[in-house]
Amino acid sequence: MTASASMAAADNEPEFDNPDIVGAHARIAAGKALIWAASILFVAALLVQTLYAAGAIGFGFATWRPILYAYALWGIALGVGQVMARGEAGLRALFVLPAALFTLAVAIFPTLFGFYIASLDWNLAALGGPHFNDFDNFVQMFHDPYYWNALANMVFYVVMVLAEYAIAFGLALLLNAEIRARKFFRVAFLIPFMLSPVAVSWMIGKSLMEYRFGPLARLARDFGWQTPAFFAYPWTARFTIEALDAWMWIPFMVILLLAGLQAMSKEVIEAAKVDGASPWQAFWKVTFPLMLPVSITTLLIRIIFKLKLADIVITVTGGGPGGATDTVSSFIYRVYRDRSNVGYGTALAMFYLILIILFLMLLLRIAKRFTRNVV
Repeated sequence: MTASASMAAADNEPEFDNPDIVGAHARIAAGKALIWAASILFVAALLVQTLYAAGAIGFGFATWRPILYAYALWGIALGVGQVMARGEAGLRALFVLPAALFTLAVAIFPTLFGFYIASLDWNLAALGGPHFNDFDNFVQMFHDPYYWNALANMVFYVVMVLAEYAIAFGLALLLNAEIRARKFFRVAFLIPFMLSPVAVSWMIGKSLMEYRFGPLARLARDFGWQTPAFFAYPWTARFTIEALDAWMWIPFMVILLLAGLQAMSKEVIEAAKVDGASPWQAFWKVTFPLMLPVSITTLLIRIIFKLKLADIVITVTGGGPGGATDTVSSFIYRVYRDRSNVGYGTALAMFYLILIILFLMLLLRIAKRFTRNVV
C-alpha cells in the first residue's frame, strides 16, 4: 500500500477507532454529566430544606448550613464541569463563574427567599410561628388603603426629582463658570451631602422648623404666618419633607452634572458663539444635548435613591399627618416595627420591588427614545 493510500485510509477511519477523539467525547460527556448531576442534587437539597422549613414534610436539615456547603460544592462542580466539557472556553469561563455565583448568592437567592417569606403568616408577636397562607398577604395588600396612599405619595416625590434636576443643573452651570471663590462654593455646596439623613432630620426638621421656638418658625411669623407648623398640614408637610430631602441630595446631582460639563469640549461652545448663537441657544442646542447621557444617568440614580426615601420621614413626621408624608419604605418599616408582621411586610416589599423594576425599565426605554430624537 502506498503512502497516499495509507493517509486516505486514516482519514476514512471511524471516529470511534481514534483514541483522541473518543477520549475527547468521553471527557465532554463526563463534564456535562457532572454539571447536571451537581445541579439536580443541589436543587433537590434546596427544595427538601425549603419544604421542611415550611412544615410541609417531616425530614430535612436542622439548619440551613448544609445548603451553604452544597452551594459551595455545586460551584466547584460547575467549574470542573465547564473545563471538562468546554476545554479552553471553560477555563475562560472560570474567571466569570465566581462573580456569577456571588451575584446568585447575594441577589437572586435572597429575592427568592423574600417571596417565600411573603407567602407566610409570620407574626413575631404570635406563639404559633410561621405557616403558609398562600396569597393572603397580597390580597390584604390590595385592600390596604395606607399602602396605596404611600405609593401615591411616591409619585409626588419622584416627580419632584425633575425640579431637583433643574436646580442642580443651574448650580452646576454656575460652578462651571469663571466666578470668584468657585472652589469655595464647590466645597460649600457639598456640605449637605456629607450629612446623614437622621442628622438632617434632627438639625432642621426637629430643631430649626420646630413650630414654637425654631428659628425658621420665628422667621415665618415675622413674615406674617401666624401658625408656622411646617408638618401640621398635608401638603405643607409633604413639600417640607421634599425640601429636606432635596437639600441633602441636590449636591450629589451637582457633582455628576459638573463632571459632565467639565468633560465637554470647550471648542464646541466657542464654535456656537462664533456662529452667533445666544447663551440660551448655545445651552439648548449644544450643551443640553451633549449632556443628555450624564443627565439621564443622574436622574436615574437620583430616582433610585428617592424610591428608598424613609429616614427623614420616619424621624421627622413618622408618616403623618394622616399618612400625608408616608413613603412605601417608611410604611413597610412601621409594619415590621409596630405590627411585627414579617410575612405581610415582606409581601409589601416584594411587590414594591417589582414595581421599581418595571418603572426603571420603562424609564430606560423612554430615555433611549428621547435621546435618539434629541441627538
